[in-house]
Amino acid sequence: MLKSFFVFFRFYLFWILFFALDRLVFLLFFTDQLGNVSFGEKAATFWYALRLDSAMVAYISAIPLIFYTIQLFLKRSFLPQWAGKAYVIFLLVVFVFVGGFNWNLYREWGSKINYRAVDMAFNSTKEAMASSASQPIFLSACVVFVLFVTGLLLAWLLIDFRVADRGKPIFYKIAGSFTAIVVLVLMARGGWQLTPVNQSMAYFSNKTILNHAAVNTEWNLLQDIINNKFATKNPYKYYSAEESAKIVAELFPKPVTETDLILTTPKPNVVLIIVESFTAALIENLGGEKGIAPNMAELSKQGLLFTDIYAAGGRTDKGVVATLSAFPSQAIRTIMKQNDKQEKLPAIAQDLRKNGYATSFYYGGESEFFNMKSYILGHDYERLVDEHSFDKKDMNSKWGTYDHMVFRKNAADLDKEKQPFFSTILTLTNHEPFEVPGTPKFKGDDVDNKYRSTFFYTDSCIGAYVKEAKTKAWYKNTLFIVIADHSHRLPGTISEYEAKRYHIPLLFFGDVLKPEVRGKTIDRTGSQTDLAATLLSQLRIGASRYTWSKDLLNPGTKEFAFFNWDNGFGFANKDQVISFDNVGKSIILRSDSTNVKHDAELTRYGKAYMQKVFQEYLDY
Repeated sequence: MLKSFFVFFRFYLFWILFFALDRLVFLLFFTDQLGNVSFGEKAATFWYALRLDSAMVAYISAIPLIFYTIQLFLKRSFLPQWAGKAYVIFLLVVFVFVGGFNWNLYREWGSKINYRAVDMAFNSTKEAMASSASQPIFLSACVVFVLFVTGLLLAWLLIDFRVADRGKPIFYKIAGSFTAIVVLVLMARGGWQLTPVNQSMAYFSNKTILNHAAVNTEWNLLQDIINNKFATKNPYKYYSAEESAKIVAELFPKPVTETDLILTTPKPNVVLIIVESFTAALIENLGGEKGIAPNMAELSKQGLLFTDIYAAGGRTDKGVVATLSAFPSQAIRTIMKQNDKQEKLPAIAQDLRKNGYATSFYYGGESEFFNMKSYILGHDYERLVDEHSFDKKDMNSKWGTYDHMVFRKNAADLDKEKQPFFSTILTLTNHEPFEVPGTPKFKGDDVDNKYRSTFFYTDSCIGAYVKEAKTKAWYKNTLFIVIADHSHRLPGTISEYEAKRYHIPLLFFGDVLKPEVRGKTIDRTGSQTDLAATLLSQLRIGASRYTWSKDLLNPGTKEFAFFNWDNGFGFANKDQVISFDNVGKSIILRSDSTNVKHDAELTRYGKAYMQKVFQEYLDY
């Protein structure tokens, strides 16, 4: 029996060492983000990782243990040694590729590989490849190869694939098998304690990247797949349903004041431009860098600029739903992918079409991406223009058609559109791999300058579009709105939990704006989800269906914004922005680090908001 124990111990030790190697590579990949972290803190990730690593080893060991136990009670072996070797090699191949995917994904998303990433890789392969094009693919491939070879060498040195102890008395076999099963179950659930193993058992630091490093990548992915495919419970349950609803209701009191009407006509044409990855960090009059978005700066002088607006989440699928349906991001889920749920959402296009508007949606890429086509056509957009509407010679971007072609087609098509119209343009060029037609504005191969170049390009497309629109008969009666689908981690490295990762522009402009509001700014704190109520109120259309939206132009509404990422949320008001980690159950960042007096209030609002949003998603 002792020999059998050592066989399994060596199997366990091999996988623990392999996971440690994978963790070491992760830490080396993100050395630039760990500059102020001590060696001791980095080393601690390996210690705190042991419970989740052990749980993953238990899952891996389940199949070998079953076959080992069966063989133990047979007189002769029925499974050749090569089967065990093949099993280990297969897992090594899977795990090194998961690791490689994880390093590059984390650089972009700030979160570990999850169900959404895998789903995107299999169902939107073209888009996934385009997204990864700006990552160090060659370096990753080399590291993956080295990790695989190292894993093979470790397996050859440590794992004993022979089955022993078949000649022992039956009592020893039963006792040994039972003991092995008990140990495996305890490893799988993380110990004797009441609460089964979970991510928080690996959390130990106030530095999020160290906690992420300590979480076993494969265990995290497996858990996320299970949660997304099979879980029906709300993982963000902090209060009773009644209490969370009561707290959220405090954020949406019925205003006793009237909205400030800023339009000269109640029924203008509306062109909504949703710009890919349009971060406030590169827009000068939002506190960003100078010279990157000169057209936005010029249009702001002619329009009404909202300066304190936050995106609902960090991906296009979440941003489109938040903008058009005023439904907040659901953190680990995406409602756009589920027709049975997203079809129940309201949408601006639905209400405008009921009020006599012609509706159209323009996107230069594959509209099936993240099930967007179903969402668009299912929410009363009469006409969808996507990559299939352009000549093949114009499909020269990795994502589809460059933005200037889409804007040009929209301007031409609107000449023939019945008025009033509501037309939405979703841009795509300002996205990894950050390629522009012609010569980039900013030189160099570093990703920050590539991003600045595509940002500058898209800004120039907006400027050219407006210039062309001014020559059209429909321009005088058109309200233009510019908003981002989400912000970005660039320039530099902005973590997923930082408020500036979600800071975006919202700009109204056009001749239908009253002269007295042109060139003004509004610094009220608000969200992407507030566009629906704000716009519909200006058009004298009821917005009661949009329960998560408030009118930014009504002084009686509360100032706040909510945003979230895979397992945390942020809540902002005029005084403070907090970021809350749902795994560690603590505030991990404050916009004003010296101000803690609002912590309890903002955390209370954020928890209730997150709980109610996710529950509403489940209930749809």
